[in-house]
Amino acid sequence: MVHAGRPAAVLTRGAPVSSPGAGPGHRSSAAPAAPPGSAVPEAGTAGPDPLTASVPAADLVRALRTAGLTVATAESLTAGLLAATIAGVPGASNVLRGGLIVYATDLKHTLAGVTPHTLATDGPVAPATAEQLAVGARNVCGADWGVGLTGVAGPDPQDGQPVGTVYLGFAGPEGTEVIRLKLPGDRWTIRLETVRAAVTELIRTLGSRPLTDV
Repeated sequence: MVHAGRPAAVLTRGAPVSSPGAGPGHRSSAAPAAPPGSAVPEAGTAGPDPLTASVPAADLVRALRTAGLTVATAESLTAGLLAATIAGVPGASNVLRGGLIVYATDLKHTLAGVTPHTLATDGPVAPATAEQLAVGARNVCGADWGVGLTGVAGPDPQDGQPVGTVYLGFAGPEGTEVIRLKLPGDRWTIRLETVRAAVTELIRTLGSRPLTDV
């Protein structure tokens, strides 16, 4: 069991590479209506998952399955979006243990185990909070890896933190890591880019682990 002790070193990342059209000034909108006369999928017909189409979740599921590892999440600003994205990949049940939605500050403590001292001193959007969310996800769900996500999606700053401030926490067999992001865009863009960054960073981490540690 991993315990949150000394705060993990915080790495700063810029905005991850976005899909075409994402980024500053990008406005999310509903999918355009089908042109007259075009085919419309019948009810119950499976279509492409819009989340897995824009996030390398399939690569993460493949990496976890290859290593024989599992993952769980504790999500604040993304409210389950990361877990839902992973679950959109066929075969995700082999690696995804579950997730905690801890949007409210008090649930960060009662569900994920973030200490009251951390929440009172550092606040809900902080490196230590992200780290403890990751540890809580790992411990509560019994996963090899825990991912904790907290940040400010906007439109207003929160507790002195500007919009676009995001902390990604990772807790694994060898310890914890926290990454700070500064993301541009509207609420949807920030939340989606948070998920993309979390998936990408976990893939990177798994790829850098010695095979003897698996």
